[in-house]
Amino acid sequence: MTTVAWWNCFAGIAGNMALGALVDAGADLASIESQLAKLSLEGWEIRSEQVLRAGVAATYLDVEVQAGSETRTYTSIVAMLKRADLPERVRGRALEVFGRLGRAESRLHRVPLGEVHFHEVGSTDAIVDVVGTCIALELLGVDEVFSGPVAQGSGMARSAHGSLPVPAPAVSLVLAEVEAPIYGTGVAMELTTPTGAALLAGLCNGWGPVPGMNITACGFGAGTRDIEGLPNAAQVLIGEVHAGEGPHFEGAQPLTVMEATVDDVTGEVLASTISLLLARGALDAWVSPVTGKKGRPAHVLTVLCDPAYAQKLRQVITSETGTLGVRASTWRRWPSSRSFVTVEVSGMPVRVKVSPQRYKAEHDDALSVAERLGRPLREIAREAEEAARARSS
Repeated sequence: MTTVAWWNCFAGIAGNMALGALVDAGADLASIESQLAKLSLEGWEIRSEQVLRAGVAATYLDVEVQAGSETRTYTSIVAMLKRADLPERVRGRALEVFGRLGRAESRLHRVPLGEVHFHEVGSTDAIVDVVGTCIALELLGVDEVFSGPVAQGSGMARSAHGSLPVPAPAVSLVLAEVEAPIYGTGVAMELTTPTGAALLAGLCNGWGPVPGMNITACGFGAGTRDIEGLPNAAQVLIGEVHAGEGPHFEGAQPLTVMEATVDDVTGEVLASTISLLLARGALDAWVSPVTGKKGRPAHVLTVLCDPAYAQKLRQVITSETGTLGVRASTWRRWPSSRSFVTVEVSGMPVRVKVSPQRYKAEHDDALSVAERLGRPLREIAREAEEAARARSS
């Protein structure tokens, strides 16, 4: 059996929220502190408190640091982790987390990775949060980590560089690197911090709904502030992966299919709704003409999505079409692996989708080249596909 952890970041995630959730799920805080003592860090203490966030019981952890916390470079943090007598998996996970942060800061400030200076995320409390989280995962025997979509706040947040937009640039870059699913909220504060984003990016093996597992523990890690109507906490589920629904579903991806039948919506609104659904995370969306009650012409709007996006997309369907009901069912699919290569046709780039079965030129790219050259679209697509096939052979 494989032990997994799944994060539910409905109110975002920060370093102390991640560590607090794992302690709440059963990781022994004294053992975590004992392992952290192996780092060359001085002048810190973890304060633990049981709190309520919008009525939900959670563990709030605060790393109290003596005045004058040191600003560290990426290189110095890597050296610190390599010197410490930590379990190998703890060290490897912590290095991966700081590597994600380092690459983001390198891009943001246009400096080489070895010269990156961390401010908030290089301070003692952030190091304790990151390494402590990796230690807690080890104490709980977690082999793989997963997460659902990650909530983001809005507005502006303070940083060592001044006021920054939310999501913070570092958060956006770190999560973009791993193609993490995110969504916005109306909460006017920073929900996901760079440290929290890096923990997810560096630790997660995948994204989506709760994997099939037998739950053995769960916990909530509280954020600092209360949020009206929303528990300011991150949830973690710990469990053992089981075989699921039988060998005929091996390797299958669970999907949610939602439908709504409408007979009073214009074609323009339906087209706009499909575009919006795809922009909000739907895997596919389409409209089928049907004959409704009393012989009236109608349409069935169908949306295919990851279960983690179902609630958000259902709200889009309802608000855009005005339908009085949406129905849903769970399907399975076996998607083929695919990748993209970019080739040139008459000196202009065309992306080609490559799968085990075929090569397919991206329509918009091929159409743009065809229009600029005044040549048939089918010729441009064929040349691009032949060039991609030749490159792969």
